[in-house]
Amino acid sequence: MELAYIPSPSRGVIHLGPIPLRGYAFCIIIGVFVAVWLGNKRWVARGGRAGTVADIAVWAVPFGLLGGRLYHVITDYELYFSEGRDWVDAFKVWEGGLGIWGAIALGAVGAWIGCRRRGIPLPAYADAIAPGIALAQAVGRWGNWFNQELYGKPTDLPWALHITSSTDGRVPGYYHPTFLYESLWCVGVALLVIWADRRFKLGHGRAFALYVAAYCTGRGWIEYMRIDDAHHILGLRLNVWTAIIVFLLAVTYIVVSAKKRPGREEVVEPGADAADGEAEANEKPDTDATDGADEKTDADDKAEAEVADEAGSAKKT
Repeated sequence: MELAYIPSPSRGVIHLGPIPLRGYAFCIIIGVFVAVWLGNKRWVARGGRAGTVADIAVWAVPFGLLGGRLYHVITDYELYFSEGRDWVDAFKVWEGGLGIWGAIALGAVGAWIGCRRRGIPLPAYADAIAPGIALAQAVGRWGNWFNQELYGKPTDLPWALHITSSTDGRVPGYYHPTFLYESLWCVGVALLVIWADRRFKLGHGRAFALYVAAYCTGRGWIEYMRIDDAHHILGLRLNVWTAIIVFLLAVTYIVVSAKKRPGREEVVEPGADAADGEAEANEKPDTDATDGADEKTDADDKAEAEVADEAGSAKKT
């Protein structure tokens, strides 16, 4: 009998009348809000306008969801297109299955479109949003907990995950909670990027590249622990190879970018300073008018006092 373990939800969906409320979808939505909230704070601190991050996210998020789903379906095509499978299931995102590699790649395309429409450099935007993406991943991984998926090898550790479902080939038992490991790792990645960005004034996409490199480091060993079916190349899971390649690309970008474009962008959003200046100018006339009114009142009081004095002198005379 296990005295301590992480229980799995008995179900990953609650029906509110005819409307299904799915835990996986809620985790994704909450993660997006966290990413936009933190990204907006960092963007404003860099000199951008409030709301710009959310405007660009309108482009980046749908592209990211599409890219994440495409990566999953392509790399695990047998789950949807092999004999006995229904290809319609490929569109059921709420049942799980989003590849972070595809989400980041196609999400970057959406962000590029949004940035181009606003005349904003994509690397600066990526630097601002990077820690938020890591936190969004940390929240999103709990969606795997709701679906009882993507767990690791069997274990008797006190924090073992208790899998109770036997559908889709699952074997009930106690396993490494790899969703929790990755969630905690992503929180650490977010804190690392925030610290490094403040300490070294990272710019031109280097904060984002640091996030990518740090995430890949953790994803590599966490992926190695998982026991779900996956394609293997030279004895390693496909996602392990992906993590290695992307890590090397990210580190190379940091080194090359630091030499070619040291420092940080001075202006991240053209016109943001001018807009702030106009806002201050619009407030200034109101203050001047108030000051003028106060001066007028003082003058009126002085004039009334002089008239009263003259009247008093005349009366005495």
